[in-house]
Order: sequence, then C-alpha cells, then structure tokens
Amino acid sequence: MEATQVSDCELLSIIQQSSDMEESSDLYDVYEAISPAPWAEDHQHMEDLDNVECLRRKIKYYFMNPCEKYHARGRKPWKLFLQIIKIAIITIQLVSFGLSNQMVVTFKEENLMAFKHLFLKGYVDGGMDTYAVYRQADVYDHIDYIIREYGHLHNITVGNHAYEKNGTFYTPLSVCQEFYRNGTIFPGSETFEIDAQVDTDCREIYPMYQPTLRDSLSDFEIHFKRMLSVKITFVLKAINLQTVRHRELPDCYDFNVTITFNNKAHSGRIKIDLENDVDINECRDWKVTGASARNINLTVLFDCLIIITCLTSFSLCTRSVIKGIRLLFEYKHYCKNRLSKDVPWSDKSEFVNGWYILIIVSDTLTIIGSILKIEIQTKVLTSYDVCSIFLGTGTMFVWIGVIRYMGYFRKYNILILTLRAAFPNVIRFICCAGIIYLSYCFCGWIVLGPYHEKFRTLNTVSECLFSLINGDDMFPTFKNMKQKSSLVWTFSRVYLYTFVSLFIYMILSLFITIITDTYDTIKQQQQSGTPTSELQKFLSECKDLPNSGVYRLDENSCFFDHCINRFRKHQERLTSEA
Repeated sequence: MEATQVSDCELLSIIQQSSDMEESSDLYDVYEAISPAPWAEDHQHMEDLDNVECLRRKIKYYFMNPCEKYHARGRKPWKLFLQIIKIAIITIQLVSFGLSNQMVVTFKEENLMAFKHLFLKGYVDGGMDTYAVYRQADVYDHIDYIIREYGHLHNITVGNHAYEKNGTFYTPLSVCQEFYRNGTIFPGSETFEIDAQVDTDCREIYPMYQPTLRDSLSDFEIHFKRMLSVKITFVLKAINLQTVRHRELPDCYDFNVTITFNNKAHSGRIKIDLENDVDINECRDWKVTGASARNINLTVLFDCLIIITCLTSFSLCTRSVIKGIRLLFEYKHYCKNRLSKDVPWSDKSEFVNGWYILIIVSDTLTIIGSILKIEIQTKVLTSYDVCSIFLGTGTMFVWIGVIRYMGYFRKYNILILTLRAAFPNVIRFICCAGIIYLSYCFCGWIVLGPYHEKFRTLNTVSECLFSLINGDDMFPTFKNMKQKSSLVWTFSRVYLYTFVSLFIYMILSLFITIITDTYDTIKQQQQSGTPTSELQKFLSECKDLPNSGVYRLDENSCFFDHCINRFRKHQERLTSEA
C-alpha cells in the first residue's frame, strides 16, 4: 500500500506541471492567432507578386502586334487578314460607284450646258460672267427667245428632253417680275420717292400654243426703274440612258430651270444667269432588252458581302476596345491599391486604341454607304451625293488605317509617334495663329473688298490668304489691286507685306519647328530605349518574350502563372542552396 501511494508533494508537483503545459499551450495558440506563421506571409506575398506579373503580362500581350501575338499564343491574325481583304473590296466598290457617279455628274453638266445654248440668245461657252443686256428692247427680245425655244423644244433639241406633265396637261412656263411697289425716281434733280415693299407679278405660258411674250401676254409690262428681277422657270424631264452600257438601270431626271434677269443694282446692266436644280427619280415603267439583270444582282451581292465584312470588323474592333477598357480598370485598381496614385491621362489613352476607333467609324460609314448604294442600284433611292459622302469618307478612313500596320516596323513608327506627340501643341498653336488669321480676313474684306476681286467676300478672302501662305498667286494678288484710291492702295501694300512676312517667315516657321522638335525628341527616345511613362516602366519589368510559351496559357486565368512562377522560384532557391 505504501509503495503505490503517491505523496501529496508528488501530486502537487504533477498538477503544477500539467498547469504549466496548459498555459504554454494557450500562449502558443494566442501567438499563432496574433502572429501568422512566416510561411503564410511568404505564400501571400508570392501570390500578390504573381497577380501583378499576370496583369503585366496581359497588358503587354494587349500591346503586341499581330505577328508577336501569333508567336505568343499561336493565334492567327484573322483581324489583320480581314482588314486587308476589307481594304481591297471597299476600294473596288468605291471605284465602281465612282464610275457610275461620274456618269451622273457628266449628264447633269452637259444638260446644263445644253440649256444655256438652247434658251440663252447668242450664248458662247464660258461667257456667263459677261452675259448681260443693256437695252429695254433686248430684255423683251431675250424673253421672247426663251419662250419661243421652250415652245418648240421637241423640234430643236437633240436630246430626249420633254415637258413635265401634271395629269394630262403640260406644266406651264412661269414668268415672274419682282419690283418695288411704288416709286418715282428723278436722278436729274436728285430726288426720289420709293416704297421698299416688293411685289411679284407672275404669268404662266403653256408650251406649243403662244410662242412669244407679246402673243401670250399682251398686257405684260416690265417696270425697269422699279424692277428688281425677272425670273423665268420651267421644268424639263430627261432619262440618262448611258448607264445601260454599264449594266445599270437608267434614272429619270427632273431639271428645274431658272433664268434670272438681275437688275438689283440698277446700274444699267441687267445680268442674265441660268441655274439648274436637278431631281433624280426612279422611272415609273421600264423595260431593258439585250442586257441581263445578272450583273445588277451580282453588284448587290458584292455590296452585301462588304456589309458583312464591315460588321465582322466592327465587332472584332469593338471587342478589342472593350478588352482595353477592362485592362485599364485593372491597371487603375493596381495603381490605386498598391502604389496609392492615379493613372495619368497619357497612360489611360494608351489603352483606348485610336486606330480601333477609326476602324469602327469607317466600318459604320461604309455600312451606311453600302446600304444606300444597294438602294440606288435597285432604284429605291437616288441620293448619289449622300452615298458618295459616306463611301468616300469611309474609304478614306480605311486607307488611313493602313498606317497602323506600317507602325509595326520601327523605322516607320516614328511618323505615327511624332504626329501623336505633336498633335496637342499643334492644336494650341493653330488656335493662336487662327485668331491673327481671322483678324486679317476681316480687315482685308472690309478695306480691300471694293477694289480687289479676291477680297469681295469672306470666303474668297480666306482662300486668297491661305494661298498666300503657301506661296500661290503671290504676284497676281499684288498686281490686281485697283489703284483708284491712293490711300487704299498704300494700305493694301502694308497689309499684304505684313501678312506675308508674319505668316510665312514667322508663324509657318514656328509651326515647322514644333514638328521638328517633337520628331527629335521621339527619335532620341527610340535610340535610348528608356521608358518614358509609368505604364512603359511597369511593362518593362516583364522580360517574357513572345515565343517564350508563357503567353499560351488561358488569358482569363492566372492559376497556371502562379504555378510556373513558384516552380521557377523553387528551382532558383534549390540552385542557390546547392
């Protein structure tokens, strides 16, 4: 019994030891809860580094050219192939439409010339600027000539012109006289009394009935002293048959002809002008034999192919823009959380590829233009001018986009970089120079306008001064100044000499200097190879080459990137320990 009994001292010793062990266990648990193990910190740190490296690799892949992306992930540059095909077919479409539109323009211009020879008495080609009458009898004689030629149009024209019909009747020719309501003018005694209210007196003459003014309107009298103008208007119809040779359906034209006898200046010279407003319509009933409609259908199918190609290009470029915006948000999140700073606008603009925006705009314009072209081919619409604007602008943007692919070569890229870097400074410089330019325009218009043809309107003043900046028409601008006023003539010399000296020798030289300085800066940066922005510095830490195989992983997941990086670091650690 004594051998198995435990003394009180021994029992107390055992209890004390167990309590010490419990306290140490509790302290270990508290320490473990407050301070994580060193291996957990290393794991978290490595994971953060892997996330940053993954982001850096994704952004670097986004900025690669198609060839580098092919080496990085083995993806064929379908977008590049699509753009090349699109450039070719859009150019073919534009040339085809341009040839068709050229026939329309030629038909309009030749009809205008024919109307001048048919209805203007004694007209000579190129003589509209000096075509005028100076006697009252000549005014009546010219009006009679117009009415007589209009009445016998079927017998004299060599074209397929015809009168417009309103139901079963032909539309009449209209003669309208605009004049002051009342007025007594006595230049000899330098007295006059005038009522500025303008009245209009219109008469109608139907074709092939009364061929002269005297026969049709015996009571018609022109008030020359009060007359402002006499306008003769009529409508003729024609069909453009030349399009049949190009396997296109002809259009029907309405020519709204207006012949104006302008006497607003009351200077003793009544200027005569003929204007032609053209409306292109779909012919109501047509039948073409000897030609197949197959070519027209093929043209429509070709336009549909262009629309499908542009829609595909539009979707691919839109997807790339959205991807760039997503990467921008990820990069902004990284800079805000890890670096505690915002991304500058220059770096933000890098993620929004301007070339993609240009392609999206060109695709949109080409799609709209192709739809209009199909409607023109099927004679649903005849909006040649609107279609030309859309197709022309779209093709222009497509060809400008070719520069993007030239920029993949280092020697050609300097042009794009120079234009992009110099653009803000150029805009600011143009705004300042434009203010000086406008001041010269207003001054030249108000002072030199009465004495020089190139300064008669603000539009011609602007064109003249812009030509002087480029060195065009320098001597004729000085020479054609009329020397009727010695004061104005002297002012014109001071005006022209100061403008030429200021813009050619100073402003234009400064403009060239801005481009040259930007070019030198870009060239030095390319030669040095040092990053110039925070984004470039961030991407320069990624040393993975396109053909390294790292980029072949799934771009939406970085799990395998973590494994690769950890494996690399583990191998480096083993090597260093060995």
